[in-house]
Amino acid sequence: MITTEIIKVNAAAPEAEALDRAATILRRGGLVAFPTETVYGLGASVYHPESVKRIFTVKGRPGDNPLIVHLYQWEQLTEIVAAVPEQAALLAKHFWPGPLTMIFPKKEKIPPEVTAGLPTVAIRVPSHPVALELLRRSQLPVAAPSANLSGRPSPTRGGHVVADLNGKIEMILDAGPTGVGLESTVLDLTSARPRILRPGGVTFEMLEAVLGAGEVEAPQFTKCDRPLAPGMKYRHYAPQAPLRLYTGDREKINCALLEGIRRETAAGKKIALLAFEEDRNAFQDLPGLSYFSLGERANPAESAERLFNLLRLCDEIGVDAIYAVAPPRSGVGEAVFNRLWKASGGNVEEIK
Repeated sequence: MITTEIIKVNAAAPEAEALDRAATILRRGGLVAFPTETVYGLGASVYHPESVKRIFTVKGRPGDNPLIVHLYQWEQLTEIVAAVPEQAALLAKHFWPGPLTMIFPKKEKIPPEVTAGLPTVAIRVPSHPVALELLRRSQLPVAAPSANLSGRPSPTRGGHVVADLNGKIEMILDAGPTGVGLESTVLDLTSARPRILRPGGVTFEMLEAVLGAGEVEAPQFTKCDRPLAPGMKYRHYAPQAPLRLYTGDREKINCALLEGIRRETAAGKKIALLAFEEDRNAFQDLPGLSYFSLGERANPAESAERLFNLLRLCDEIGVDAIYAVAPPRSGVGEAVFNRLWKASGGNVEEIK
């Protein structure tokens, strides 16, 4: 166990001294957790392979799960990638800095520890002021998966990182809640047509608006044994209690949930329900139920911001089972559905 320095920083105007110390740690081969606009990341210099290996050890992360490399500007791209497709500049103009990760063929200098032995590398430029300034001051490409124990809900608060990684890494920069709340969209640019490997804050619709209708392949919900990008494992983002996801007709879902929750709580089980604000009244006064609101059904961005924090709250109060209602699958709602689907391990019940 090591002593982790935990520093509170101003999200909008981070203190130079704290960032300089964090940058020094990265240059020396240490690990630093820092906020991005999506979730908190656990960073190491890509040029310190042993430090990158430590990320996998600290997180308990499978070795075949590649990492995302974070840059502070577009001009660093040629340092890392072997070829830049035409679409990349157009996408970067619209979405960088921001929650879009693009996959490119990599240069040989990028260690296999970063890419899990793949010939490709995933790259993004985050928009969070703390992340951008830390990357600028370090002058390094930084490999950074989410700063949580592998498989757990991703961290959207500094406290989540402290709970998972305190005593395991050199520094945590705590800038409060993140904005988007879900990991970045991952877009593979090495295939014949750009394809979404992981949905996120940059939606399918937004990508099509830039590249053209029919020019983007939508994400597929299938089991992945050899992930090409982070977050493609079958069960991920998972709370401690089993989660069942419900899709289909709203009223019929509510009826099924009421029946199931009454049966479970009557047996003495503690149940959590993740559902929308409009349905809260239907579940009032049910003993043994903790109702967690995903926000308004029509506002999937609100659900995205809340989701991982709510899953961690379920862990904190020690529920026996979690039921969740799927959002409409459009825009950011597709990314929220993706995370719930993976958190459930594919345990989905469709009610028509």
